[in-house]
Amino acid sequence: MLLEKLAVAPWLVLSKKSKNDEAEGGFKSVALLIGVTGIVGNSLAEILPLPNTPGGPWKVYGVARRPQPSWNAVHPIRYIQCDISDPHDAEAKLSLLTDVTHIFYTAWAPRSTEAEKCEVNGAMLRNVLRAVIPNAPSFRHVSLQTGICHYAESMNPLELKFHEPPLTEDLPRFGKPHFYHTQEDILMDETAKKEGATWSVHRPQLIFGFSPHCVMNIVGTLCVYAAICKHEGAPLRFPGNRLVWESYYMASDADLIAEQYIWAAVDHPSAKNEAFNCSNGDVFKWKQLWKVLAEQFGIEKYGYEEGSEVRLSEIMRDKGPVWDQIVRENQLQPTKIEDVASWWVADAALTILLPLDNMNKAKEHGFLGFRNTKSSFIYWINKTKANKIVP
Repeated sequence: MLLEKLAVAPWLVLSKKSKNDEAEGGFKSVALLIGVTGIVGNSLAEILPLPNTPGGPWKVYGVARRPQPSWNAVHPIRYIQCDISDPHDAEAKLSLLTDVTHIFYTAWAPRSTEAEKCEVNGAMLRNVLRAVIPNAPSFRHVSLQTGICHYAESMNPLELKFHEPPLTEDLPRFGKPHFYHTQEDILMDETAKKEGATWSVHRPQLIFGFSPHCVMNIVGTLCVYAAICKHEGAPLRFPGNRLVWESYYMASDADLIAEQYIWAAVDHPSAKNEAFNCSNGDVFKWKQLWKVLAEQFGIEKYGYEEGSEVRLSEIMRDKGPVWDQIVRENQLQPTKIEDVASWWVADAALTILLPLDNMNKAKEHGFLGFRNTKSSFIYWINKTKANKIVP
């Protein structure tokens, strides 16, 4: 992959130069993707540069804290390594992007307490908006990703208390500190300072997508678990409880979320300054997808065993050497198990009963996108394999 560094900005890397790079006037919109190596950020980096994407042709900047990984470098974007939690780094690098018209914000930082989450995540968003919006004369819209836990009393997985489902966008806040709410308040305050600037908020369910280094990548984590079971000849046991095994769930395809982002950002006045749920539009049971996961990895013995509830964070704790062997034998991308699997995320997803949401508001405003969750699950498993993350 040819990476070209601009002399005027050594921290900005061009990935796979597009046809429009030499003709700046050819772009209709300019996107700044915050969290470009995350699950939804990676989907946006793939979809926005396509020739038929609404609002295009798009010029795309992608921001992340780490150096650009190879699986992200295939996208025709301009990569910026920046720590947005540092206001000086954000100002120095992002204030120069005076042509930005849209911000797509998908980043978040985990912390141990909700107060810390509010402080850090609020500051990150504020740093970006204050660096970009005042310096971009043609700026138009900010899209912010939060999630289904907007409707929870707190973000602590051990204390989740939701409104009664189905969840709708007009439900009130519980009134306790919550970093999603903090971000929304900052979003509204900062966009109000720019005449004509608008915003949208997107609240997905459990996200199915591709991003090996994202801590919330449930599909990638389950793929690593299945690969280890296959390698050791072990059954693919469901690491959860019967309630979750038998209950209905909803998921959000990362590409679908990206499509809703773009829909709200361009050519849809009724979607401006609104919050939207974003789920695939169907329901599933983990007992159904577990069969799919086993089939995709050629595992014959799988399922839930009564009275044998396990935690992946426990049974996978010492599997680092096993994963190293799998990587070597299958000539996979060189990764450590902790880079590609978040066992605590899988434990939470497979032991906590999440409520169903309602997509009527998005439909009434004109967004009719949907996904078949089973097909989505298979698609992202195959994408993880195609990128040589799992065998």
